[in-house]
Amino acid sequence: MEAPLFSFDPSDDQKLLIEAARKFAGKELKQSMRDADEAGSVPSDLTRSGWELGLLPASIPESFGGFGEHSFLTGVLAAEELAWGDLSGALALMAPNLVALPVLLSGSAEQRKELLPAYCTESYVPGSLALMEPRFDFDPQSLSTTSVRDNGGYILSGTKCNVPCAAESDWMLVFAALDGRTEGFLLPRGARGVHIGDREQNMGMKAVPLYRVRLEGCRVPEVRRLGGGAGSNFSLLLNSSRVASAALAVGVARAAYEYGLEYARNRKAFGEAIAQRQSIAFMLAEMATDIEAARLMVWEAAWRLDRNEEATRESYLAKDFADDMALMVCDRSLQILGGHGYIRDYPVELYLRNARGFAVMEGIAMV
Repeated sequence: MEAPLFSFDPSDDQKLLIEAARKFAGKELKQSMRDADEAGSVPSDLTRSGWELGLLPASIPESFGGFGEHSFLTGVLAAEELAWGDLSGALALMAPNLVALPVLLSGSAEQRKELLPAYCTESYVPGSLALMEPRFDFDPQSLSTTSVRDNGGYILSGTKCNVPCAAESDWMLVFAALDGRTEGFLLPRGARGVHIGDREQNMGMKAVPLYRVRLEGCRVPEVRRLGGGAGSNFSLLLNSSRVASAALAVGVARAAYEYGLEYARNRKAFGEAIAQRQSIAFMLAEMATDIEAARLMVWEAAWRLDRNEEATRESYLAKDFADDMALMVCDRSLQILGGHGYIRDYPVELYLRNARGFAVMEGIAMV
């Protein structure tokens, strides 16, 4: 019998990581999810305890202060578990990835040596990535934010939106158009010409600080261009972001499905559980099927990225499908709960608000 084309059976190390992430998500993230959403912030003690899982340092080689090696597949496995607990908590815990992983994957040797050790300490250090722009025709491959060469460096101008942790981070990775290509630039906290506005007021992901950022004549030296003079592999970074977002969507959908399933099994109407009703049973079956389909698409894209194969198509399709799937699953979970689904005492309205953001946000996570 021929060997399969690929296998997604997790390794022993990956199984341990999944179990640790799932335990933390169930015990910590789920329990604080509602309070964090109401307060508009993830508790600092939660990010500290989550950081102790060592998910990011496990992706960074020992030579830079970490204790492992990077794997896209391992990253999406962890991301799904964290988002199953709470999307905002997952995004907060993954915020350091926004700077560390682009530098690891596409930075220069000097940038890796300078920046990566800071993300491998015992202390949680958030990072920030500015990709999205406030325009209806936003295209990450054709940005309105510009970078102009000037006297051995670059001048950045433009406006970004939904920038995670912009005010809280020591480093922000900003993407801008340069000579027809999208390139990244590493800006330290307090860089001249960077104006961080008020927090965005979104319907979901309310516990994660997302900001509007304006760049006005922001001068960046050559050494701060991601990858140095040679530039970076933006396609790889965009694919990493898309599989991360898709994995998070699977996690949110899984949480909503499990809650709706449990409710349907326990809720009695006319002498039987509503899960016995054909309309509800079919709805739950379709939800489960689409979650599994999205997960396999995410795993395949991550698997190809780990093999250094071209995975732009797979990454885009995984995100596109997962975006729609998460919204559908969360909405149907709300329908299963009926009027209870619209009440804040139940988590499905929060799942639905969070899920709506996947289709309209790009570049908020990395694996």
